[in-house]
Amino acid sequence: MRFLFLGDMVGKTGRTAVWERLPGLISDFKLDFVVVNGENAAGGFGITEDIFLSTIDAGADVVTTGNHVWDQKEAVGFAGRHDQFLRPANYPAGTPGRGANLFIARNGARVLVANIMGRVFMHPELDDPFTAGEAILASCPLGEQADAIIFDFHAEATSEKQCFGHFVDGRASVVVGTHTHVPTADCQILNGGTGYLSDAGMCGDYDSSLGMEKEEPLNRFISKMPKGRFEAASGAATICGLAVEISDRTGLAEKIAPLRLGPRLSETVPSFW
Repeated sequence: MRFLFLGDMVGKTGRTAVWERLPGLISDFKLDFVVVNGENAAGGFGITEDIFLSTIDAGADVVTTGNHVWDQKEAVGFAGRHDQFLRPANYPAGTPGRGANLFIARNGARVLVANIMGRVFMHPELDDPFTAGEAILASCPLGEQADAIIFDFHAEATSEKQCFGHFVDGRASVVVGTHTHVPTADCQILNGGTGYLSDAGMCGDYDSSLGMEKEEPLNRFISKMPKGRFEAASGAATICGLAVEISDRTGLAEKIAPLRLGPRLSETVPSFW
């Protein structure tokens, strides 16, 4: 199975780049399944229903989120209406929407996608992500109810992300980190066969501070006083993500590589595609 994950869409420039490029990527690389993190797609803070639907229309099979999931108030209302919209699974019981769901890929494979949020340096502090991950795996084991299992682990600390990867190694197909908006260089297949990347990076303008116009964040570091609001940067976006070939036999990763398309960062297209 050919799987693609795209990192956090930031603002109009990030979501537009994904909408424009994703249909061609699906066609050119014959992708079977695509997950996109959309929690910063609405001006850098949260996601609207229209943006979610447009991302699905562009070819995403699932849209994941993170700590900004409720920044747009309408998300509370639409979260429960769409099976393809995921918020972190370790929110307390009774939270709107769902944190994991089973989907059918274009090649017929059963794909479990789960969104988990870390707790180190993260707000709000949610339930234990390891307990949540264990419960998800127990309810839909790889090789039994699921042919592939994907975790979007939305967290700040790379140590927490790495430990979660080792925790589910051999029991999940892919663990890919989101949240920091900076692509990491530790793309690998763990000892048990799980594909891993600490952070996919963002789909947004990299002439920025994590996708925001850099003047106000810089001002706050220097003066400690706000002069204005954070605004999403509007320059040309770079698409960052992770490409994985998942074994149809074992459900584990066979090949893994970063994907980067756009200005400022070195363009990278997986050689195995």
